[in-house]
Amino acid sequence: MADIESAVASLPPSAKLVYKTLQYEGAMTQAQLADASLLPQRTVRHALKKLESADVVEESVYLMDARKSNYHLADGDDSSAGPLAV
Repeated sequence: MADIESAVASLPPSAKLVYKTLQYEGAMTQAQLADASLLPQRTVRHALKKLESADVVEESVYLMDARKSNYHLADGDDSSAGPLAV
């Protein structure tokens, strides 16, 4: 857990906010993250790329709409992935 926290600590503030939003709310799409964090979608997209490159967040198919992706924490805890994550 400490290595995840140190990886997140070196990221920009927007990535930290997206990480905390996923931590508190569970799996979400990019649009849902933008709404919940009050960040523009472009900023959320950039933050998700940073989090994915740090191996902190994983992307999966959003089953309600296969054109979208579902993002969840990559800490191995499947409860945060939500019922619709693959």
